Amino acid sequence: MAKHYDLIVFDWDGTVMDSTAVIAGSIQAACRDLNLPVPSEAAACHVIGMGLMQALRHAVPDAPEHMYEPLVERYRHHFLAQDGAIPLFAGARETIAELHSAGYWLAVATGKSRNGLDRALQASGMADYFHATRTADQTFSKPHPAMLLDIMEELGMTHERVLMVGDTTHDLQMAINAGVDAVGMTQGAHPAEQLRELQPLALLDDFAGLREWFREHA
Repeated sequence: MAKHYDLIVFDWDGTVMDSTAVIAGSIQAACRDLNLPVPSEAAACHVIGMGLMQALRHAVPDAPEHMYEPLVERYRHHFLAQDGAIPLFAGARETIAELHSAGYWLAVATGKSRNGLDRALQASGMADYFHATRTADQTFSKPHPAMLLDIMEELGMTHERVLMVGDTTHDLQMAINAGVDAVGMTQGAHPAEQLRELQPLALLDDFAGLREWFREHA
């Protein structure tokens, strides 16, 4: 049976890697270090997927301007102390490996920095599965469509042959802005009811569900 998509683009944090709690906790800890207002867990989770500076500006909107650079530094201190131990979601490696073996082009579009994504790909042993990657410090942050458009241009893909997989409204809105289909994952940063408002093709709870959806629809 002919494939409906040629290119599948994954978000990383909260989609492939189970890092939501570590990211949100690192934002909160950084704020405590600097005696800044500490965002709720929901507010800290909501900004996951954005570039780091943009995320912190949204999570801590009342911080004095001169405090954002120190806030970035403290966030990185807390996150880097834990990121080596952050696991992939159950089934992520097997699903991505199966897609790669089946001949799909695979990519990552993430709010991580270039250094952060490269470190995560190497530590997880996943680097060889992906044909292209884009990070928030290389181009515009989500939900701007630039990451997807850059990947499509690099790999020579047309909009109708591309699928985005992500766990946040930023991912789904980026897909809408780029004119590509999207699937939402509910195990990450944003609740299912927020994802559903953006009308993805499907909302899936885990990689077992995603794997089955691919076999039936992709």
